[in-house]
Amino acid sequence: MDLLLKGKRALITGSTSGIGWATARELAAEGVHVILNGRDPTRLTSAIERIQSEFADAMVDGVAADLSSAAGCQQLLEAAGEIDILVNNLGIFEPKPFEQIVDEDWLRFFEVNVMSGVRLSRHHLALMKARNWGRIVFISSESGICPPAEMVHYGMSKSAQLSVSRALAETCTGTNVTVNSVLPGPTKTEGVGEFFATLARDAGQTLEQAEHDFFKFARPTSLLQRFIEPAEVAAMVAYVCSPRSAATNGAALHVEGGVVRSLI
Repeated sequence: MDLLLKGKRALITGSTSGIGWATARELAAEGVHVILNGRDPTRLTSAIERIQSEFADAMVDGVAADLSSAAGCQQLLEAAGEIDILVNNLGIFEPKPFEQIVDEDWLRFFEVNVMSGVRLSRHHLALMKARNWGRIVFISSESGICPPAEMVHYGMSKSAQLSVSRALAETCTGTNVTVNSVLPGPTKTEGVGEFFATLARDAGQTLEQAEHDFFKFARPTSLLQRFIEPAEVAAMVAYVCSPRSAATNGAALHVEGGVVRSLI
């Protein structure tokens, strides 16, 4: 299916690996001029080169900026210029007992996971409305509606993203601008891989055993019973970014493998 995205410009935050990189790759394959973002210039260059090596005609740029502060977000805004599509993908996670989550942790998660998207959306939403076309997508999580006991601060930030996304969509009534959230489930990103490698090593297990036990005991409601591939999430994100998704606005779209036991 042609997603009718050729010639559009998209900014994807936190896109040197994982869901962000997979989304950039998917959009580049559709003819979108993609702008990658990350903190590390070396990783950013590598991420750009990986897409260019696969798609010779890909239009790919990158901006190294740390979005955990207002100054970093402003740096990205100035370097990226006008865009048609904003994918607020940047996110951090950290399993930690609630009693050990100090104020600084709460504020850090809110700054990175919530305020980066708020700041970028505040700038670009007005421009999209003026042009009467645009797409903003927040990469939230099933943790936003099923808060995990093992990382309460992460779940809080993902719930906040859902609230912001829906409220912004309400401001787009009667326009060709949409704001949606995508809710991945447990996904095989670089960070998750490293976390589970540590768990497996500490427990004297193989990675396969650790994954099996995670879905058996921690996510027993998963219908998929495996980690989701970043490309599987990116496919949904690319569709939501396209003109073909015009009737989807203010939605929280599940790509969580059936973890959430809900009719809607």
